[in-house]
Amino acid sequence: MRTPVFAANWKMNIGPHDAAEFMRTFLGAYAPHMDRTVIVFPPALSLCAVAESTRERADIQLGVQNIFRESRGAFTGENSAVMAKQAGATFALVGHSERRQLFSETDHETSLKCAEAVRAGLVPVLCVGETLAERERGETEAVVLRQLCAGVSELDPSQIASMLVAYEPVWAIGTGRTATPAEAESVHAVIRAALRERVGSDGDRVPILYGGSVNEGNAASLLSAPDIDGVLVGSACLKPDSWTRIVLT
Repeated sequence: MRTPVFAANWKMNIGPHDAAEFMRTFLGAYAPHMDRTVIVFPPALSLCAVAESTRERADIQLGVQNIFRESRGAFTGENSAVMAKQAGATFALVGHSERRQLFSETDHETSLKCAEAVRAGLVPVLCVGETLAERERGETEAVVLRQLCAGVSELDPSQIASMLVAYEPVWAIGTGRTATPAEAESVHAVIRAALRERVGSDGDRVPILYGGSVNEGNAASLLSAPDIDGVLVGSACLKPDSWTRIVLT
């Protein structure tokens, strides 16, 4: 059985001071539960504050929202996987829909970033998903498989088996529209089959998360689907009380 994963993507919200206060409130309401994995993805500037807040809570994992494809160099404004690891991160989001849509991140770049994350000792969380136009053209499966295959192209089977994948349909990100459990499950099943094709039965070890307007009202129904192993939460994770209720789903 895969352990359910609850991942909070704060995006460009909650600075260092507010992050420390957020974590004090959340950790005061959420006792350790070893039957689930909780990951917080704060902005890079808040990572150290969250790491300090969770020093005594080994059950809370940290991640970064983005990494550069190189480990060091003259890349002003970028953050490397090596630095993220030193700051306390264990996971790295790669290919989030906003990186793809707003910053023109390509499939090739996701492959380089996944490989760089692994080299630095981080676990990549590869995000895949189709736009509304692609879905209406019946291209969902082709788009998701293209993004998945590109993202893992530089990894060996053992590295693929140790990563996470997040399906986040672009049409459901921040729109209030959420894929139904059946809609999400059908795409998760495609992803699962592709992972099995790549790494055999080890593909069953890879948690596949759903992200797209997840909130405390729909998290339980989404998690009831067989191949939905967790949720990647956006706006609903920005308040400690709602995030706590989601994590306790």
